[in-house]
Amino acid sequence: MAKRAAALLAAWALLWLRASPCRSSRILAVPVDGSHWLNMAVILKALHSRGHRVTVLHSPNSWYIPTNASFYTSITATMLEDATERDFYNRLLRDVAECRRSAGPFRTFSQRRLVTKLLATGHKVLAEAAGAMLDDPVFMKRLREAQFDLVLTDPGLTVGVLLGSYLKLPTVFNVRWMNNGDAHFAAAPSPLSYVPVPGSELHDGMDFQGRLKNLLHYLYSLVEYHFYINSAYSDVFRRHFPPQTDLLTLERAADIWLVRSDFVFELPRPTVPNVVYVGGFQCEEARALPADLEAFVQSSGEHGVVLMSLGTLVSALPRDVTEAVAAAFARLPQKVIWRMKGPRPSSLGNNTLLVDWLPQRDLLGHPKTRAFVAHGGTNGVYEAIYHGVPVLGLPLLFDQFDNLVRLKARGAARVAEVDSLTVEGFLEALRDILENPTYRDNMGRLSRLHRDRPTPPLETAIFWIEYVARRGGASHLRPAAHGLPWYSYFCVDVTLLLILVAVAFVWTSVFVCRAVCRQCFGRKMKRD
Repeated sequence: MAKRAAALLAAWALLWLRASPCRSSRILAVPVDGSHWLNMAVILKALHSRGHRVTVLHSPNSWYIPTNASFYTSITATMLEDATERDFYNRLLRDVAECRRSAGPFRTFSQRRLVTKLLATGHKVLAEAAGAMLDDPVFMKRLREAQFDLVLTDPGLTVGVLLGSYLKLPTVFNVRWMNNGDAHFAAAPSPLSYVPVPGSELHDGMDFQGRLKNLLHYLYSLVEYHFYINSAYSDVFRRHFPPQTDLLTLERAADIWLVRSDFVFELPRPTVPNVVYVGGFQCEEARALPADLEAFVQSSGEHGVVLMSLGTLVSALPRDVTEAVAAAFARLPQKVIWRMKGPRPSSLGNNTLLVDWLPQRDLLGHPKTRAFVAHGGTNGVYEAIYHGVPVLGLPLLFDQFDNLVRLKARGAARVAEVDSLTVEGFLEALRDILENPTYRDNMGRLSRLHRDRPTPPLETAIFWIEYVARRGGASHLRPAAHGLPWYSYFCVDVTLLLILVAVAFVWTSVFVCRAVCRQCFGRKMKRD
């Protein structure tokens, strides 16, 4: 008995030692608000549970980030949220819908132009906020005296990138999108022949026309970055950083990129050693629903339930779209749970329950859930994949169009356009998703692939954050490509030299041949 107890105690001690970090680290987290905060909070809670001390830098007027929390302490400073109204995104939604209605085949470029204006304004605000922090000696002294071991930031908010570089701290990114596109384009090689540029709404099976469109989008992104984004930080770089500093160089200096992607969903592409894939790390098994919601779900009988949610930023669809969606739902035999803000649609059926908030994870994991009507945000897409629920996409803004194109290419989703949505069109798409088993089968296959991995993605993320803290960085994993000028990266200088050598060889050969011929013919003419 004593031997058995000793063995159990030894096993418990071994597990405890494996689960515990070597030491408690001091981590400065700089998150992005909205849906980005939801997944950052998952990581921060896990770090706190392992004994790390987390400090979160955020706006005092944050939409979702609380000032007081049990798993971190707060530092507040002016950020992007202080200059952005929540209604701004509703106005942007209307502009994007109009753009997609009127721009025809050029709508992706027209839509990117709208986003460029948003990015230009946003990065100016971020540059001013970062400059104010770096100019504040009291604030910077507070950060230095805290003796942080690393910065964990979402580079969608560049303040964390600038602070980490200025304080010379190891940096870990929790990232999917940054600056003006997919983080892969900054971190890893991205051949344009089969890697779609963000915003192009292409997949990896591009024909000639698709590759042309992809190239044009890439050239547009270069103009967007150099003239609208990086230029916003020129004054900050001039006053606080070495000469020739630019935003992309600072970002590429990050030690580890925790990319919120999984190649079950992401299109296969080249990568590099310091990019770690943790897509879906926020997903968990479903828990029991509140009693009233469970009763509503059970009342659906064999038909099941349709879930609809359009994320955290957009609070209202256009009135005509809302009425069309409600009328289509009313004609379904399924029950519908719809997270919605705004006036109640007049065409709402008795089978539809409107709520201000819903436990999305628990509903997606419920056995009676048949379909998910979603805007295509990254968090929602991965939760749908995790629980194997097919998606009817209503993309609204930003990366949602590309996300749903990829899910559609895998046969797990259909996509409806908000700008041209009708009752009959939306109803036909809903019935197809509900009655055609192919969508559920394909999503179930993606779910099995997504879950079949040696280590849960959250554990992978925590390991690499602790690794950077233990080792004081991970510069040995950064590819040398990030330090090369573009002409060296593409071997333009070598190519030019080879062309010059070839031209010189041909010219010399021609010159020698002409000289020999002239000499031979000259002698012959003299003899004649």
